[in-house]
Amino acid sequence: MNDMLYPAAVIAVVAVVTWSLRAVPFLIFGNRPLPKVMQYLGKALHPAIMTILVLYCLRNTDVNHSPFGIPELTACSLVVCLQILRSNMYLSIITGTVCYMILIRIL
Repeated sequence: MNDMLYPAAVIAVVAVVTWSLRAVPFLIFGNRPLPKVMQYLGKALHPAIMTILVLYCLRNTDVNHSPFGIPELTACSLVVCLQILRSNMYLSIITGTVCYMILIRIL
């Protein structure tokens, strides 16, 4: 019986903590407007996080050996162009991923 009780208890605790963390901001702020700092962070963090993710993904790109970073740079350029032209995050990410996967197989 203990073998099934422990995992169920862990899942229940994780679920309660996750739900609580997501509900707390709504309970704190309610219908009041967000403070200026929170509004600024809401606008500034998205591009900052995306920039950090791109730099993290490109950190091991070897431009001194074949294929000289061509798949990475091509896919990144495609994502940027599609985002500028279409402003569709899903289209940009999926197309960039498919482009990168194809290029690393053929180059």
